Amino acid sequence: MAETIRRIRFNRVAAGSKLQVRIISSKVSKSAEHIGAINMSKWKKLDARCFGITPSMIPWHALSVLNALRHAGFDAYLVGGCVRDLLLKRIPKDFDVITSADLQKVKKQFHPRRAHIVGKKFPICIVQIKGSVVEVSSFRIAEVKNADHGEKIHLPPCPRSCSGKDFTLWRDSVRRDFTVNSLFLDPFTHTIYDYNNGMEDLKSLTLRTIIPAKSSFEEDSARILRGLRIAARLGLGIAEETEDAICSLSSSIKCLRQERIMMEMNYMLSYGAAEPSFFLLWRFKLLEILLPLQAIYLDQTDEGPSSCSSSMLMKLFSNMDKLVSCDRPSHSTLWIGLLAFHHALVCCPQDAQVVQAFASILHFGWRKGIEFVRTKANYGVPYVPEISESSPEYEMTELEMRVGDLASLVKKSVISLSNSKSLNEAMSRYPLNSSPGLVFVSKKATRDVQGIFHVLVEQSLDAGHDPKINMKLRREVGPLLGRIILETMSDGAVVGMETLEMERGEHAEIMMDKQGDGVALFDAAAARVHHRPKNLYGRARDVSRKRTFQRMQERQDKDQELHESWRRENEASERPKSPKMQRTIPINRGQDKVQELHNSWRRENEASERLTERPKPPKMQRTIPRNR
Repeated sequence: MAETIRRIRFNRVAAGSKLQVRIISSKVSKSAEHIGAINMSKWKKLDARCFGITPSMIPWHALSVLNALRHAGFDAYLVGGCVRDLLLKRIPKDFDVITSADLQKVKKQFHPRRAHIVGKKFPICIVQIKGSVVEVSSFRIAEVKNADHGEKIHLPPCPRSCSGKDFTLWRDSVRRDFTVNSLFLDPFTHTIYDYNNGMEDLKSLTLRTIIPAKSSFEEDSARILRGLRIAARLGLGIAEETEDAICSLSSSIKCLRQERIMMEMNYMLSYGAAEPSFFLLWRFKLLEILLPLQAIYLDQTDEGPSSCSSSMLMKLFSNMDKLVSCDRPSHSTLWIGLLAFHHALVCCPQDAQVVQAFASILHFGWRKGIEFVRTKANYGVPYVPEISESSPEYEMTELEMRVGDLASLVKKSVISLSNSKSLNEAMSRYPLNSSPGLVFVSKKATRDVQGIFHVLVEQSLDAGHDPKINMKLRREVGPLLGRIILETMSDGAVVGMETLEMERGEHAEIMMDKQGDGVALFDAAAARVHHRPKNLYGRARDVSRKRTFQRMQERQDKDQELHESWRRENEASERPKSPKMQRTIPINRGQDKVQELHNSWRRENEASERLTERPKPPKMQRTIPRNR
C-alpha cells in the first residue's frame, strides 16, 4: 500500500511576484516502522567535503566551543539547522552544538560569566564568546512519548552490531522535530551523520517529522510554527501526514506561553520570509488564532489564486523581505508597526497623498518628506479598501494635520495586538467572526512601536525627545517603515529620490541570495571540486549562490584570522617562560651631574654674598662747567 504525499511549494513569478501553490505528488510506503524498532539500513555516514562543506565555513566561536569540549575528552558535534543550511548553501542563523558532556561540565569548561544554563524541560548551556552566542545541549534520555496510549516507552537497547557512539546519536536524533534538522556534523573528521533519511528529504525539499506527526506535535505544539517557518524560508513541501497533523492540532498552540509565541512569530517574520510565512499561517487556519484581524482581511480579499499575494498586506511583507535576511534580521517592531499601520488603513481608509506623506516623513524627515511628496511622489496603486478615492492636493497645513491623524490611528491599532480588551472591541466590527484570538505582543514592544510614530503625531522635529521613547530604535526602524510603505504604494517602481535608490542598491544582493533553492547542492560537479571552493563559484548555475558563497567566505576569513590570533595567544601562554634578566641600576646613576649642578649653584650664591658684604666706594661726582 502506498499513499500520496502532497507538498506545498511557493513559486515566485518574476513578472508579478505572486505566490502560487503547486501540489506535487510522490509515493511513500504506508507501513511506517514503530519508533521502538531500530532500522540501521537508514543510517548513513557521508563525507561533508563532497557537498562543499569545509571547516573554514564554520565561524570561529563555534569551532572554539567544539575544540574546548574535544580537548576535555568529550564528543561534540554541530547539529540541527546549521547543518541543514550549510548543505543548502545558505548562511546559518546560528550554530548549535551537542556534546556527550553533562551541562554542568560544559559550564566548567568556560568562564562562569561566559556560560550559563537555561531551560527546564530541555535545558541548554549558553556560551558567549566575543559577542557571539553558541547553544550547547547534552544527549537526552532515550524516552519517547507514545501519544496513542498516553504512556512512556523506552527505546530498545543498543544492538551488538552498533557502536555506542552511533546509538547515542540515533537516540538523540529521534527526539528531534523534523528529518532535515536531525543531521550531525563533525567538522574535524568531515563526517555527516544521517539516521532518519534527512539527506533524502533535503534533496527532495520535503518537510517530514521523525516520529509520527501527531505524536510529535502533541509533545511540543511549537513545532507546528517551527515547521511552517522552515517550509516558508527554504521553500520546502509539507508531507501529507505532517499537513494533516497541523490541521488537526492547530488549536494546540493556544497552550503555548505568550513569550514562546512571540519568539516563534519573530523568527517567522524578521528573517526574510515574512510573506510566505504569513501565507502558510493563513492557509492552515493558524492566523485566525494568532492574528484574527489580519485573517479576516485575507478572507475578505480572497477572490482567486493571485488575490492574496496582490493584497496590500502581503505586498508590505514582500517589500520587507527585500530588506532583511537570515544574517541581517530586523527588529520585531518593524513587522509589528506594519501590522498596526495596515490595520489603521483598513479601519479608516486614507487618501494616497496622505499615505505617501506619512511614509515620506518617516523615511526622510519632515522637511524632505513634504518636499518629496510635493515634487516626486507617485500615488501609485489604488489598494482596496485601504486607499480611498483620490482628492485634490492638500495645503501644507491640512496635509500635516491628516498625517498626524493617521499616526494617531496607527498608535491606537498597536494596542489591539497587546491588549485583549482592545482586540475584542476591534473584533466586534465583524460579528460573523467572533472567535477570540491570542494576544502575544508585549507591552514594551507596543510602547516602542508607538514611539516610532510619536514624531508624526506631534508634527514637530523636536517631538521625539521624550525619555520614554527609544530614540535609537526610532531612528533605525522609522526610515525602514517609511521606505517599505513607499515601495508598496509605488508597486516597487522607482520613487524618485537618489537616496532611496542608493539604499535599494545596498540590499539588492540580499534578494539575489534568496532566489536559490539549494538543489545544485547535490550536483556531481560540486562534489568533484570540493577541495577547491573557489572553482565551485564558477561552476554554480545560479549567480545568487555564488554571491552567497562570497559573503560567507569573507566572514569565514575574518573568523579564521581571529582563530589564528587566538591560537597564537594560547601557544604563547602555554610556552614555558624564561627567567627574566634583572638589570642592575647603580644607586648613584645620574647623581653626579645633579651634585655638580648643586655645587656650582652654591658657589654662585657664596660669591654674591661676599660682594654684598664689601663697602662700596663713594661715587665721584663729575663737575661740569656752566659755560661749557
